[in-house]
Amino acid sequence: MTELNGKTVLITGGARGLGAEAARQAVAAGANVVITDVLDEEGRATAAELGERARYHHHDVTSEEEWEAVVAFAVAEFGGVHGLVNNAGISTGSFLVDESVEHFRKVVDINLTGVFIGMKTVVPALREAGGGSIVNISSAAGLMGLALTAGYGASKWAVRGLSKIGAVELGVDRIRVNSVHPGMTYTPMTAQVGIERGEGNYPNTPMGRVGEAPEIAAATVFLLSDEASYITGAELAVDGGWTTGPTVRYVMGQ
Repeated sequence: MTELNGKTVLITGGARGLGAEAARQAVAAGANVVITDVLDEEGRATAAELGERARYHHHDVTSEEEWEAVVAFAVAEFGGVHGLVNNAGISTGSFLVDESVEHFRKVVDINLTGVFIGMKTVVPALREAGGGSIVNISSAAGLMGLALTAGYGASKWAVRGLSKIGAVELGVDRIRVNSVHPGMTYTPMTAQVGIERGEGNYPNTPMGRVGEAPEIAAATVFLLSDEASYITGAELAVDGGWTTGPTVRYVMGQ
C-alpha cells in the first residue's frame, strides 16, 4: 500500500474532480494535505470532508504572491512541504483557427505558467525537507496531436517538457519531477459535455471506457511516495491505452 505518513502535500485545483480525489487518497495514505483552488465554497467543503489533516487556501496559480502565500501557509500549518501536485488547469474546445489569442494566452497562463511558478516557489521548502516529489498533471493531449485543443494541448506538451527540465535540474536535491497524462476521465466537468462512464462507452481507447478519477489519483499518489524513489523525469500515461495507437476491434475466434 502506498504510504505518505509524515508528509505534507500541496494540491492545486483540489476543490473537486481529479484534485479532490488525489487529496482524498493522499490523506488516506497518511499525508497532511493543503488543497488550493479559486472555488472557495467547494474547496472548504472538500477540506472539511477530509478532516483534521486537510486545509484549504484560496489560490490563483498565475500569481507569484499567492503561490508564496500558500507555500508559507502549508509550512506554518504542518511544518514543511514534501510534495506538490500541479493539477489546476482549464481546457479549450475550438479549432486552432477559431481560438482567440486572448483565450490561448489565458489557458497557457494557468496551465503552464502556473505550473512553472509553483515549481519555482516550492523548491526551497522541498530542499529544506531534504527532498520531495513534484507531480505535474499534463494530459493525453500532451502526448499526441489532438484536435480542438490548441491552447490546452500546447500547454500540456509544455508541462511535459518543463517536468523533464525540472527532473534534470533538481535531481541533485533529491527532488523528483514527473508528469501524469490522463486520458478522457469521468468527472463532474466531463459529465457536463456528455461523457459517460462504464464499459463500452468510449470505444476510442483499447480498454473501451473512460477513466475514473481514483485511477488517475492512484498514479499521482504513487509518484508522491517513496515507493517511486527512483522515478524522475517520467511521463506516466493513465489513459486506457488511448495514446498507444489506433484501436482495433475484433471478435475472438475470427
